Amino acid sequence: MTRAPRRALVLLVAALLGAAALAVVTQRAGVAPSARDKPVLLLLTSLPLVFGEQFALEGGGSPALTALETRYRVVPVSASAPAELARGRLLLMAQPLAQTAENLVALDDWVRRGGHLMLLADPMLDWPSERPLGDMLRPPPAFADTGLLAHWGLRLIGPESGGSTAGQLVSNGSCETAEDGAIARCRPGKGRATIIADADFLNVEPGEEEHLDPLMAELDRLENR
Repeated sequence: MTRAPRRALVLLVAALLGAAALAVVTQRAGVAPSARDKPVLLLLTSLPLVFGEQFALEGGGSPALTALETRYRVVPVSASAPAELARGRLLLMAQPLAQTAENLVALDDWVRRGGHLMLLADPMLDWPSERPLGDMLRPPPAFADTGLLAHWGLRLIGPESGGSTAGQLVSNGSCETAEDGAIARCRPGKGRATIIADADFLNVEPGEEEHLDPLMAELDRLENR
């Protein structure tokens, strides 16, 4: 893990650690549930979490995916289209590609009807990539916000100088923010949405999966609300 993601991880840990994180650790110590007993987690991402950058079968699956699969049955989806969202009620969007206007409407409606969303929106992604800048298969260097955050009363600001690539979320009062705006928790309609202004912390090395316990805790919190 590079120095910048480590700093972002420290920020995330400070924001999320607590009773929920302790619950995740406790669950890990118990008997792991079978795949069919695990809750579904929809995953929409441009990051090489499920497959490597070259989409080869060998070497596929990141440490972050390994961590998620200890708790969830991860179901990758290609877009926030109604048919995809109907497959579950908990969605992790990690630095997604720009969604169409129709799919943004579908996502907002899904949340307002009771869906639970975690959105990792990084304004300055520091994820290493072998693909050249401008390559359509390279994760976007900045979260492609086409109106969703503003619709929920949020504004995403890029990082200040100092080394960290994490951004800041500014709320008009519709959402609660924490850790100087690194995290925002919103309640659109009947649903819940947690927005984190960083995604680099997902880039953990094998054996460092426990560093994602705070993320797992926040997902658990969303799932059980």
